[in-house]
Amino acid sequence: MDEFAEQVARTAMNVVEMSEVMSYGVLDYSESSLALLEQMAEEVAGYFEDMTTDQRETASQQFGCYILEVGRRQFGGRYAWFEQRNQPVLIVGEPTFRVAMITWDKVLGRLSGDSGDNIPFFYSGFAERVRRAEPGTDALYV
Repeated sequence: MDEFAEQVARTAMNVVEMSEVMSYGVLDYSESSLALLEQMAEEVAGYFEDMTTDQRETASQQFGCYILEVGRRQFGGRYAWFEQRNQPVLIVGEPTFRVAMITWDKVLGRLSGDSGDNIPFFYSGFAERVRRAEPGTDALYV
C-alpha cells in the first residue's frame, strides 16, 4: 500500500475506534457495516450545530475515509487526490472501466442532518455500478 492509501486507512481507523467508544460495535469494513456508520452519523448530526468548523471537517473526513476503505477492500482500486473537491477519490476497475467515488461532501451533508445523504444508499449505488460496469464505463459518485 502506498503512503497516500495508508493515510486514508489510518484516518478510517479513527472511526473504527470511535465506534467502539460510542458502544456501537465494531466496524469491520464490510458493506453491511455502513448501516452502523449511518447510525453513528445520525448521532453526530445531533451535535453538528455545536461543533466547530474544524470538528465538522475532521468528522466528515474520518467517516468519508471509512467509506472509501470499504470500497477499496471490496473492489480494490487506487486512491488519487481530486483537486476540484480537495479530497481523496477511490478509482476502481482500471483499465477496463473506471468507477470512482468521493465521500467527504456526502458525509458532511449527512452529518449536518440531511437524511437524504444516507450513507448505505450512496454506497449501494456505487457498488452496484461497479458490479455492472462494462468496458468503457466512466462514472463518478459524489
